[in-house]
This record gives sequence, C-alpha cells and structure tokens, in this order.
Amino acid sequence: MDNNVGKQTRVPRDFESLRSTIIERKNAMPKRLAQVAAFALDNPDEIAFGTTASIAAAAEVQPSTLVRLAHHLGYEGFSDLQSIFRERLRDRTLSYEERLVTLEQSGIKDEEAGILSGFLSAASQSINKLAATIETDSFAKAVDILASAETIYLIAKRRSYPLTAHLSYAFSKLNIRHQIVASPNGIDGEIARFATEKDAAIAASFSPYAADSLAQAQDLAARNVPVIAITDSAFSPLSACATRWFEVAEADFAGFRSLSASMALIMAFPVAIAERRRKGATKTDKTKME
Repeated sequence: MDNNVGKQTRVPRDFESLRSTIIERKNAMPKRLAQVAAFALDNPDEIAFGTTASIAAAAEVQPSTLVRLAHHLGYEGFSDLQSIFRERLRDRTLSYEERLVTLEQSGIKDEEAGILSGFLSAASQSINKLAATIETDSFAKAVDILASAETIYLIAKRRSYPLTAHLSYAFSKLNIRHQIVASPNGIDGEIARFATEKDAAIAASFSPYAADSLAQAQDLAARNVPVIAITDSAFSPLSACATRWFEVAEADFAGFRSLSASMALIMAFPVAIAERRRKGATKTDKTKME
C-alpha cells in the first residue's frame, strides 16, 4: 500500500528534500500519482494556495489522488504535504527580508543596491548548485553527440531565448554550423524539419514550458534527431524526449529568475565542441601522415 511505501523512508520536511524524493521515485509511481507530482513541482505556489478541489481540477486528477500522493510520500494527509509548499513560501519571504536586514546593517540604504545584491546572490546560488549537481560524464557524452553533428539546431523561446542567441554568436565565431529555430515569419516548424539524423539539437525551456519549443523538440526526437535539453525538472516534457538532458534550477530573487547557471552551461558547449573537433582533426591528420 502507499502508506507502507512512504513509511519505509524518512518523510521530507523541506521543499528541496521533497523535490529530490519525488524525482527519485517518479519512475516507480503509478501514472496518476506521477502526473500530480509533476504538476506540484511545476506549480508549487498553486499547491500552497489552492484548495484540494482547485488543485485536483488544475492537475486533471481526482481529489483523492492528492491524498494518495501524500500517503505515498509518507505524510498523514494532503494538508500535511501542502504545509511543505506553504513553508517554502515563508522561507522565500524570510530570505528576502533577511537580505534587506543585512543591507541595512551594512550601512547600505538605497533600494537599488539591495536589488542588485539580491540578484547577484541568486545568481551565485544557481551556479553553485549546478556545479555541485551536474555530472561531467553526461556533459562529455552530450559534447560527443554535438561535436559529430553536421548542423546543430537551437530551440528556445521567451525567457530562454537569450541562451540560443549566445550559442549562435559563439558557434559563428568557432565555425560551427548551426541554425536558430526562431523566425519572424512563423516558419519555425518548417525550419526544424530540415534536421536529419546526422544533425542534433539543443533545446531549452523552463516552467511554464514554451509549447512551441516542446513541440519542435518532440518532433525532432521522433525523427531520431538527437536532442540535448536544458530544463528545470525531471518531470519536464523536455527530459522525456531528450537524448541527454541537464537539470538547471535557477534561484529567484523576489520571484524573478535569471539565466545565470543556464548561461554558464551554455557557454561551455561551444568551446568543448570546438576543442573536440580540433582534437579529432589532429588525430585524422596524424593518421594520414603515417
């Protein structure tokens, strides 16, 4: 039973622990529980503020499924689980207030300095978390795929678009053939259809996910085009269709998220690809000389 599953391990008492627990167990969860768990991670504020009925309707499940998920994770009931999401909001508010107090104690009075400090702190947290969690072996395997591609297609919309803009700049400087899937005349789908199995794609999208980015990445994957995804959750639709994917959880300041960690990861790809190709060309030249 779900209760027994949850009681076999320690019940998470903070949001990050809960998030990690859900990700670890997602493959073993029944379909409906996995569905509502994914919704909870993507919409934590709605879980914190909503009622059982409103949350169930938004997640497209029965209210009883919320209770089942809570029991599956070891909680007494849904309100017990919901308290973790509400505590997350309190922690986020306290964290912001603590920053303001720190600024006041340091003698910095102007609001602008506090805003700048907050964003710099969030950026630092994001990068440090990525550095602690990213697997270098996965990065190397992603570089293998991209370095062997004839053309690299770049997919990102809305907030994620700056990532592809920077990639395009770096790829151009390093003579790496690429194509941004972003057109002013609405032919993104047609552009993406030029990709073949000899190509590859880098797709980036964060909650709430851009529908066009997901559709294009899923179409490429269905046609056996390797997709390297950058997203924020194991439950992200991008992770499901990706050949390799990287989880990047950006810290926020006053509800605003930057792209600090994502940009650091993106900057590493062009250089690593160019270096891999350079070494490959060197080996080929040596073989010909022999």
